[in-house]
Amino acid sequence: MNLRGRAWLMIVVLTLAAAALHHLSQGEAVPLSKPLSALPLQLQGWQGVDLPLEPRIVQALGVSDFLDRAYQSADHRPVFLYVGYYKSQRTGVSIHSPKNCLPGTGWEPVTAGRVALPLPNGERTIVNQYVVENGLRRQLVLYWYQSHGRVIASEYRGKVYMVLDSLRLHRTDAALVRVSSPIAKEDEQASYNQVFAFAQEFLAQSAGIIPD
Repeated sequence: MNLRGRAWLMIVVLTLAAAALHHLSQGEAVPLSKPLSALPLQLQGWQGVDLPLEPRIVQALGVSDFLDRAYQSADHRPVFLYVGYYKSQRTGVSIHSPKNCLPGTGWEPVTAGRVALPLPNGERTIVNQYVVENGLRRQLVLYWYQSHGRVIASEYRGKVYMVLDSLRLHRTDAALVRVSSPIAKEDEQASYNQVFAFAQEFLAQSAGIIPD
Protein backbone atom coordinates (compact mmCIF):
# COMPACT_ATOMS: atom_id res chain seq x y z
CA MET A 1 0.00 0.00 0.00
CA ASN A 2 1.38 3.41 -0.96
CA LEU A 3 1.67 6.41 1.37
CA ARG A 4 -1.57 7.98 0.19
CA GLY A 5 -3.43 4.72 0.72
CA ARG A 6 -2.07 4.38 4.23
CA ALA A 7 -3.09 7.95 5.04
CA TRP A 8 -6.67 7.25 3.92
CA LEU A 9 -6.71 4.00 5.89
CA MET A 10 -5.61 5.82 9.05
CA ILE A 11 -8.35 8.43 8.54
CA VAL A 12 -11.00 5.72 8.16
CA VAL A 13 -9.78 3.80 11.21
CA LEU A 14 -9.64 6.88 13.41
CA THR A 15 -13.08 7.99 12.23
CA LEU A 16 -14.58 4.59 13.04
CA ALA A 17 -12.81 4.59 16.41
CA ALA A 18 -14.17 8.03 17.26
CA ALA A 19 -17.69 6.94 16.29
CA ALA A 20 -17.42 3.82 18.44
CA LEU A 21 -16.13 5.79 21.41
CA HIS A 22 -19.01 8.24 21.10
CA HIS A 23 -21.61 5.49 20.71
CA LEU A 24 -20.36 3.43 23.66
CA SER A 25 -19.47 6.19 26.08
CA GLN A 26 -21.71 4.71 28.77
CA GLY A 27 -22.26 1.30 30.33
CA GLU A 28 -19.41 -0.80 28.95
CA ALA A 29 -16.65 -0.26 31.52
CA VAL A 30 -14.74 -3.46 32.39
CA PRO A 31 -12.92 -3.26 35.74
CA LEU A 32 -9.84 -5.29 36.53
CA SER A 33 -10.38 -8.54 38.40
CA LYS A 34 -7.36 -7.55 40.51
CA PRO A 35 -5.58 -4.21 40.83
CA LEU A 36 -2.42 -3.88 38.76
CA SER A 37 -0.52 -3.67 42.04
CA ALA A 38 -1.27 -7.40 42.41
CA LEU A 39 1.55 -8.06 39.95
CA PRO A 40 4.30 -9.60 42.12
CA LEU A 41 7.10 -7.38 43.33
CA GLN A 42 9.45 -10.33 42.85
CA LEU A 43 9.78 -11.60 39.29
CA GLN A 44 12.43 -14.19 38.39
CA GLY A 45 15.26 -12.57 40.34
CA TRP A 46 14.03 -8.97 39.97
CA GLN A 47 12.86 -7.03 43.01
CA GLY A 48 10.38 -4.27 42.32
CA VAL A 49 9.61 -0.97 43.98
CA ASP A 50 6.61 1.20 43.17
CA LEU A 51 7.26 4.66 41.76
CA PRO A 52 4.76 7.44 42.47
CA LEU A 53 3.14 9.44 39.70
CA GLU A 54 2.01 13.00 40.31
CA PRO A 55 -1.79 13.32 40.50
CA ARG A 56 -1.79 15.80 37.61
CA ILE A 57 -0.06 13.22 35.39
CA VAL A 58 -2.50 10.47 36.37
CA GLN A 59 -5.38 12.82 35.61
CA ALA A 60 -3.90 13.75 32.23
CA LEU A 61 -3.45 10.08 31.32
CA GLY A 62 -7.05 9.29 32.22
CA VAL A 63 -6.18 5.76 33.36
CA SER A 64 -8.55 3.60 35.41
CA ASP A 65 -5.55 1.97 37.09
CA PHE A 66 -1.81 2.14 36.56
CA LEU A 67 1.43 0.54 37.65
CA ASP A 68 4.78 2.32 37.57
CA ARG A 69 7.66 0.25 38.95
CA ALA A 70 11.40 -0.14 38.85
CA TYR A 71 12.69 -3.72 39.02
CA GLN A 72 16.29 -4.37 40.02
CA SER A 73 18.39 -7.52 40.01
CA ALA A 74 21.87 -8.06 41.40
CA ASP A 75 23.53 -8.53 38.01
CA HIS A 76 21.73 -6.06 35.75
CA ARG A 77 20.62 -2.48 35.35
CA PRO A 78 17.08 -1.62 36.46
CA VAL A 79 14.09 -2.41 34.30
CA PHE A 80 11.19 0.05 34.39
CA LEU A 81 7.62 -1.17 33.92
CA TYR A 82 4.62 1.03 33.22
CA VAL A 83 1.11 -0.34 32.70
CA GLY A 84 -1.86 1.93 32.13
CA TYR A 85 -5.28 0.27 32.09
CA TYR A 86 -8.43 1.84 30.66
CA LYS A 87 -11.64 0.07 31.63
CA SER A 88 -13.45 2.16 29.02
CA GLN A 89 -12.06 4.23 26.17
CA ARG A 90 -14.29 7.05 25.06
CA THR A 91 -14.05 10.50 23.56
CA GLY A 92 -11.29 12.35 25.41
CA VAL A 93 -10.12 9.27 27.37
CA SER A 94 -7.99 6.78 25.46
CA ILE A 95 -4.53 5.24 25.42
CA HIS A 96 -1.64 7.65 24.91
CA SER A 97 0.99 6.32 22.52
CA PRO A 98 4.58 6.41 23.85
CA LYS A 99 5.55 7.82 20.47
CA ASN A 100 3.83 11.01 21.60
CA CYS A 101 4.64 10.87 25.33
CA LEU A 102 8.37 10.08 25.30
CA PRO A 103 9.47 13.20 23.39
CA GLY A 104 7.47 15.27 25.86
CA THR A 105 9.67 13.98 28.69
CA GLY A 106 12.94 14.72 26.90
CA TRP A 107 13.53 11.33 25.23
CA GLU A 108 14.02 11.46 21.47
CA PRO A 109 13.84 8.38 19.20
CA VAL A 110 17.08 7.08 17.69
CA THR A 111 15.73 3.93 16.07
CA ALA A 112 12.22 2.54 15.84
CA GLY A 113 10.95 -0.83 14.67
CA ARG A 114 9.32 -4.04 15.78
CA VAL A 115 10.62 -7.27 17.23
CA ALA A 116 9.25 -10.78 17.76
CA LEU A 117 8.79 -11.60 21.43
CA PRO A 118 8.23 -15.21 22.60
CA LEU A 119 4.97 -15.77 24.50
CA PRO A 120 4.50 -18.05 27.52
CA ASN A 121 2.64 -20.57 25.30
CA GLY A 122 5.62 -20.94 22.96
CA GLU A 123 4.24 -18.72 20.21
CA ARG A 124 5.67 -15.35 19.21
CA THR A 125 4.09 -11.93 19.07
CA ILE A 126 5.24 -8.63 17.59
CA VAL A 127 5.90 -5.63 19.85
CA ASN A 128 7.32 -2.16 19.28
CA GLN A 129 11.03 -1.62 19.92
CA TYR A 130 12.46 1.87 20.35
CA VAL A 131 15.90 3.15 21.23
CA VAL A 132 15.60 6.64 22.69
CA GLU A 133 18.17 9.09 23.99
CA ASN A 134 18.31 12.04 26.31
CA GLY A 135 21.71 13.71 26.16
CA LEU A 136 24.31 10.97 26.65
CA ARG A 137 21.79 8.49 28.04
CA ARG A 138 20.11 5.82 25.94
CA GLN A 139 17.23 3.51 26.74
CA LEU A 140 15.69 0.49 25.09
CA VAL A 141 11.90 0.61 25.13
CA LEU A 142 9.45 -2.17 24.29
CA TYR A 143 5.75 -1.37 24.27
CA TRP A 144 2.50 -2.87 23.13
CA TYR A 145 -1.26 -2.72 23.59
CA GLN A 146 -2.87 -5.59 25.50
CA SER A 147 -6.57 -6.44 25.48
CA HIS A 148 -8.86 -9.46 25.38
CA GLY A 149 -5.95 -11.90 25.21
CA ARG A 150 -4.20 -10.02 22.39
CA VAL A 151 -0.79 -8.39 22.27
CA ILE A 152 -0.86 -5.69 19.60
CA ALA A 153 2.00 -3.54 18.31
CA SER A 154 0.18 -1.34 15.80
CA GLU A 155 -1.74 1.59 17.24
CA TYR A 156 -4.08 1.54 14.24
CA ARG A 157 -4.68 -2.19 14.44
CA GLY A 158 -5.48 -1.66 18.10
CA LYS A 159 -8.10 0.91 17.08
CA VAL A 160 -9.59 -1.55 14.59
CA TYR A 161 -9.88 -4.23 17.29
CA MET A 162 -11.40 -1.67 19.64
CA VAL A 163 -14.10 -0.82 17.08
CA LEU A 164 -14.85 -4.48 16.39
CA ASP A 165 -14.93 -5.39 20.09
CA SER A 166 -17.12 -2.40 20.88
CA LEU A 167 -19.68 -3.62 18.34
CA ARG A 168 -19.37 -7.31 19.17
CA LEU A 169 -18.75 -7.27 22.95
CA HIS A 170 -19.63 -3.70 23.96
CA ARG A 171 -16.12 -3.41 25.40
CA THR A 172 -13.33 -0.90 24.76
CA ASP A 173 -11.05 -1.82 27.67
CA ALA A 174 -7.32 -2.14 26.98
CA ALA A 175 -3.90 -1.61 28.54
CA LEU A 176 -0.68 -0.01 27.40
CA VAL A 177 2.44 -1.89 28.55
CA ARG A 178 5.89 -0.31 28.39
CA VAL A 179 9.15 -1.98 29.47
CA SER A 180 12.39 0.01 29.37
CA SER A 181 15.95 -0.08 30.64
CA PRO A 182 19.17 1.94 30.23
CA ILE A 183 21.47 0.59 27.53
CA ALA A 184 24.90 -0.31 28.92
CA LYS A 185 27.58 0.92 26.50
CA GLU A 186 29.93 -1.83 27.62
CA ASP A 187 27.43 -4.60 26.81
CA GLU A 188 24.45 -3.51 24.73
CA GLN A 189 23.35 -7.08 24.01
CA ALA A 190 22.99 -7.80 27.72
CA SER A 191 20.70 -4.77 28.03
CA TYR A 192 18.54 -6.07 25.19
CA ASN A 193 18.45 -9.59 26.60
CA GLN A 194 17.26 -8.50 30.03
CA VAL A 195 14.47 -6.31 28.64
CA PHE A 196 13.23 -9.17 26.44
CA ALA A 197 13.40 -11.61 29.36
CA PHE A 198 11.50 -9.25 31.64
CA ALA A 199 8.80 -8.60 29.02
CA GLN A 200 8.30 -12.34 28.61
CA GLU A 201 7.98 -12.77 32.37
CA PHE A 202 5.46 -9.92 32.58
CA LEU A 203 3.28 -11.55 29.92
CA ALA A 204 3.29 -14.77 31.91
CA GLN A 205 2.42 -13.00 35.16
CA SER A 206 -0.20 -10.60 33.79
CA ALA A 207 -2.62 -13.42 32.93
CA GLY A 208 -5.64 -13.10 35.19
CA ILE A 209 -5.03 -9.40 35.87
CA ILE A 210 -5.61 -7.73 32.48
CA PRO A 211 -9.05 -9.01 31.35
CA ASP A 212 -9.27 -11.41 28.41
